[in-house]
Amino acid sequence: MSAPAQRINLKATSCRFCGVPLTRSFIDLGAMPPANSFLRASDLARTEVFHPLHAYVCDSCHLVQLEEYSSPEDIFSDYAYFSSFADTWLAHAERFAAMAVTRFGLTPTSRVIEIASNDGYLLQYFLRRGVAVLGIEPAANVARVAKEKGIPTLVTFFGRTTAQSLRAEGTLGDLVVANNVLAHVPALNDFVAALKLVLAPEGIVSIELPHLLRLIDGVQFDTIYHEHFSYFSFLTAEAVLAAHGFRVFDVDELPTHGGSLRIFACHDDRARPVETSVARMRALERKAGLDRTATYEGFAASASRAKRRLLAFLIGAKAEGKSVVGYGAPAKGNTLLNFCGVRSDFIDYTVDRSPHKQGLYLPGTRIPIFAPSRLRETRPDYVVILPWNLREEIVASHGYIREWGGRFVVPLPHAAVLP
Repeated sequence: MSAPAQRINLKATSCRFCGVPLTRSFIDLGAMPPANSFLRASDLARTEVFHPLHAYVCDSCHLVQLEEYSSPEDIFSDYAYFSSFADTWLAHAERFAAMAVTRFGLTPTSRVIEIASNDGYLLQYFLRRGVAVLGIEPAANVARVAKEKGIPTLVTFFGRTTAQSLRAEGTLGDLVVANNVLAHVPALNDFVAALKLVLAPEGIVSIELPHLLRLIDGVQFDTIYHEHFSYFSFLTAEAVLAAHGFRVFDVDELPTHGGSLRIFACHDDRARPVETSVARMRALERKAGLDRTATYEGFAASASRAKRRLLAFLIGAKAEGKSVVGYGAPAKGNTLLNFCGVRSDFIDYTVDRSPHKQGLYLPGTRIPIFAPSRLRETRPDYVVILPWNLREEIVASHGYIREWGGRFVVPLPHAAVLP
């Protein structure tokens, strides 16, 4: 029997969607630095800022959410994540562009707007098909890369103010894309209302977000970090969209990010037929109990078991004199390592393809980040894949570690050495 969900006294904190006071803990991961606050060598003698990382579940709408300790301006104005350094994600983006152009009849007279367009990883594929695009990206360093690709990009945060300006000048989207951004906005209602403002009368909104059902089933506690303010089930996402005048007409399950949803919606006064996938997803989540508070109990205990199993593996490997390193420097890896108390005494270093992270140190744990060539130089016994959602891509491109008997390890849902 799982332990009852912990109730807390948070009278001043309310659900960012429905406003109900938050009193129920989902998981408390302790205090840690923002997951993308990588350190330079000159920072190592300074004190890092740690914030509580505690997720709560709303008893009314079942939105899982964090308190806001870091503002979006602090997190995203200068950002370390560039989408184009993941081949799997680029292939995913290209497939989506090809599908959307065909399914929604996009032409050179159409416009695709992407919110949080990053380095142009997606819009480049629409541009190649002759469709006009506009990116909206708050991180100036990332937006600069998109502009260099010829992708028009507004460097600003998206919300009602930006949307009203675009609408006033007649810049509306026939397709508005919001991939993995809904979780990143603390002002949830403002953001969704802004989507409504920039959508053309017959337009389509496409939203991708990590699926809370898969987070719970896969014990993916590492996907919780300060820049992810909210964690959505389909039932909750549909309710949020409906509250702002959208009608969901289709939903797909995706393998990305450990299990995601792609939700298609239109203005609620449009007669677009609703696909059977919508009813199926509602039924799936209700069967899984995501509409009942009791379902959220016990997740913290599952995370603690996963933590102990990872530590047991690392302790055993080190006791045998084995060398252990990491692959990747994703935000999820920083939550994992900080929650588990893993530092350079267990993991010597990690590597990452992105030159924007090489030469830096992971926040909190201060594990150094090198280029992947470091693997051949040091020939480690074990390589822990921190972006475990990309494990197939990583294993395929770095299978050479087997030349010296090296093995890959996935840390969740329980530590396992890959064959």
